[in-house]
Amino acid sequence: MSSGGSCVRFIDANVFVYAVLKPRRPLTEKERILKERAKGILSRVDEGERVLTTVVHLSEVANVLEDVAGAAFAARFIQDLLAKENVVVEPVSAGDYLESAVLAEERGVSVNDALAYLVMVRRGVREVYTFDRHFERLDVVVVTE
Repeated sequence: MSSGGSCVRFIDANVFVYAVLKPRRPLTEKERILKERAKGILSRVDEGERVLTTVVHLSEVANVLEDVAGAAFAARFIQDLLAKENVVVEPVSAGDYLESAVLAEERGVSVNDALAYLVMVRRGVREVYTFDRHFERLDVVVVTE
């Protein structure tokens, strides 16, 4: 895990979830498209594309993976992700989270989306890989493939 340098895009938790989870039911056409796009993004990360996320967003991923695929799978996935030099994981303080909660209320987004935005602003990152439409309420460029 690296902690410095400029990153091209923030990567939201939902991208990992869409890419990794095996569906328990047939996917709708829209879900199938999102899953394929997420797999493409994750493939580029695996090939070395630099991305930024936070420990909070990784916690979101871990929680979903634990619920659906089990604790061992989630632990291995997070370990593998943290071992990648091209994945920058930003720590988060209580003050950061408070600032995110205030912004979330102001902008009508989730606390974690607001946190992603604040980290992006601090790091000078303008683009975010996400399938969450709430990011459209923030001053960022949403990238879905």
